[in-house]
Amino acid sequence: MGDYFKHPMALVESDDIGDGTRIWAFAHIMTGAKIGKNCNIGDHCFVEGKVRIGDDVTIKNHVAIWNGVTVEDGVFIGPGVTTTNDLRPRSRAPEWVCSETRIGQGATVGANATLLCGITIGSFAFIGAGAVVTRNVPSYALVYGNPARVTGYVCRCSAPLDFGGSESSCPKCGRTYLRGGAGVSLQGQSDPRRDNGDGETSWPR
Repeated sequence: MGDYFKHPMALVESDDIGDGTRIWAFAHIMTGAKIGKNCNIGDHCFVEGKVRIGDDVTIKNHVAIWNGVTVEDGVFIGPGVTTTNDLRPRSRAPEWVCSETRIGQGATVGANATLLCGITIGSFAFIGAGAVVTRNVPSYALVYGNPARVTGYVCRCSAPLDFGGSESSCPKCGRTYLRGGAGVSLQGQSDPRRDNGDGETSWPR
């Protein structure tokens, strides 16, 4: 068990919590759940036992993360986000099948968005508030609406990208991206985290 903070009113049954993680009031972390380092789990959150959450993840208040959901490093999940894990739910399902969902590194899921299970949210994608996501989301894509659709692309720092052709430079941080048949890719940088000079890293804001 790591050196983490647990609010006195939180229920933490897992023994696999990373150093520096903070778990706030009325959150419930079930046995078997794995949560990485330097995460922030807000009030009234629920994390089921087979969930895997990476490092540097922020989960705001009133979010439930169910079995079959994997949250990679650096993800932001806004308040009231709904995840699911059953494509055909019934109260008495004789042969229940868990459909897995993956939220890629650095992605943002806006407040009150709903994620249909069995999908992948690409790295550094940006899901708008209230979106209903029913299919895979490409890396760096900006999606919103019901059902959510790709309306543009964003940088790792979250600034909008303007593709006049196949290339775009971020107006905020200067990163350069290429757009092709395989989607949008960052040029010349493989690791989005910053070196703080003391052996630690942090995600760009």
